[in-house]
Amino acid sequence: MKRIGHLGIVLLFTLWVRAEKPNLLIILTDDQGFADVSTYGRSDVRTPQIDRLAREGMLFRNMRSNCTVCSPSRAAILTGRYPDRVGVPGVIRTHPADSWGYLDPAVPTLADRLRPAGYATAIVGKWHLGLEAPNLPNLRGFDFFHGFLGDMMDSYTTHLRHGNNYMRRNREEIRPEGHATELFTRWACAYLEEQAARRQPFFLYLAYNAPHFPIEPPAESLERVKARDPQMTGLRARNVALVEHLDSGIGRVLDTLEKSGLAGNTLVAFVSDNGGSLPHGQCNDPWRDGKQSHYDGGLRVPFLVRWPGTVRPGSQSEYSGQSFDLFPTFLEAAGAAVPAGTDAVSLLPVLRGGTLPGPRDLYFVRREGGAAYGGKSYEALIRGDWKLMQNDPYSPLELYNLREDPQEKQNRAAAEKKIFTELSAALRAHMQRGGSVPWQPPSPDKGK
Repeated sequence: MKRIGHLGIVLLFTLWVRAEKPNLLIILTDDQGFADVSTYGRSDVRTPQIDRLAREGMLFRNMRSNCTVCSPSRAAILTGRYPDRVGVPGVIRTHPADSWGYLDPAVPTLADRLRPAGYATAIVGKWHLGLEAPNLPNLRGFDFFHGFLGDMMDSYTTHLRHGNNYMRRNREEIRPEGHATELFTRWACAYLEEQAARRQPFFLYLAYNAPHFPIEPPAESLERVKARDPQMTGLRARNVALVEHLDSGIGRVLDTLEKSGLAGNTLVAFVSDNGGSLPHGQCNDPWRDGKQSHYDGGLRVPFLVRWPGTVRPGSQSEYSGQSFDLFPTFLEAAGAAVPAGTDAVSLLPVLRGGTLPGPRDLYFVRREGGAAYGGKSYEALIRGDWKLMQNDPYSPLELYNLREDPQEKQNRAAAEKKIFTELSAALRAHMQRGGSVPWQPPSPDKGK
């Protein structure tokens, strides 16, 4: 056999690398405001590690979450379906009387669908989609779980919720010591180092609980922020410090990818689960309002994708989509089939420098209890430049033209009757589809 020479070897190696399935990593933060990522504009917070993903990948300017709160956004990302169509229109909580969702056990997750494609699957961090079987991570497609089952921690250092311990390694209760952000970073890095020694592609879902309240940055992080800007108010300073501590952890994860030789063949996506919480010092500028609200401050999220060799470094996209678009994107990148009935849209054409047809309708729903919501749902719909919405079940629907009025100050519901009627009909159709899916667990005595 003739010797193929140096260039031939390089070509064969390049073809072999390209034929490899990419590793897949989602980094999901909790309540991180649009303006609390410094690459999106002038800010008093510094996030050089998250900004690094923008320099080395693609920054999306018009992406929105699937919901204004945690559980529904997570359910949507992991299933590619609108959250009410998988039984999670609201927050799944540790107290059943105040829990407003139940992830449909019959719907496969992204992890379920990647395993037959040859992927090892893991979640590190916050789950928030169920506390018991069948909705535990290891029963929903993940080979490995190291993190927190519940909705939020009463403290980043005790890791308890209402006095209960929801920290787990797979299904074993654990009691680790340290700040939760540090723990999740360390566990994620350890997983990546283990996977580097294997030839199997992996999907890691790294879901931080930062910067969700309580706003508890490490003391040294807060001291650095106050030294840099002594005029910053106490609550804002604490949030900035918590975000910058989180950013440092993300940097360690990215560094681990580099040091272990994984970075060149790993698709990394970064996104927040919803807008930041204004009462807790978070910032969503220039958008109106924040977490829990269907104004864009509650929905617009930072969204970054890095994929060496596919995504052009420093590129940007104006495409308007939702966070669950990661579901079909990751499946297509892995060479796996996108299931029928998926509501999300793959971003692969955009990542490869092309375009997608548009605009598309974007639907949002949230169900909540308490006196302000009464256990009812409230919805929003975006179609092109127009947005129909309400922020509680008892208020009239509002209509905004987002192109002319991006800060949503002028309600056009009375002036634009035709558009109002069209979007109302479309919204009702979405509500009917979601209404066919139970959002409470089956009764223990069902069938008796």
